[in-house]
Amino acid sequence: MQLCIIAAMDNRGLIGQNNRLPWHLPEDLRHFKELTMGCPMIMGHRTFQSLPGILPGRPHLVLSRQQRTLQPPAFSHQDLEQALSHAAKLGERSFVIGGAQIYALALPRTDRLYLTRIEQTYTGDTWFPEWNEVEFEQIDSTRSRTSSGLSYRFETWQRLRPDS
Repeated sequence: MQLCIIAAMDNRGLIGQNNRLPWHLPEDLRHFKELTMGCPMIMGHRTFQSLPGILPGRPHLVLSRQQRTLQPPAFSHQDLEQALSHAAKLGERSFVIGGAQIYALALPRTDRLYLTRIEQTYTGDTWFPEWNEVEFEQIDSTRSRTSSGLSYRFETWQRLRPDS
């Protein structure tokens, strides 16, 4: 199974403010939906609570230290291993969608990063974890601008694997 991380961040790596995105970027929401549709999404409980509801067409694998009762297509898991095992049964690709602690747990095992880089500075309280860009190769980057002038880039990074 291919493990992917998908995240949007400002130019300093900020990803959230009070369990919400600090910006409204409809283009990024469409991009998120296109990429994740049909794939299991792994997230922390606070990220799950921040969603407007169940996102159609995607199983929600929610990590929580406490046992939670969720209704399918949402499933509770107490650790990343359980969630990854479940995700592998549901598809060939899964997405980690947040929050920061879950990103940090998943980064060492991540095959691909889908990052939206918003070229502006925002105020917030949650940051994307440090990651070593030399372990990845950027395989795509598309820059765009909203009608209001906000610049952003969709980037795709693939983990480099040692030759076998």
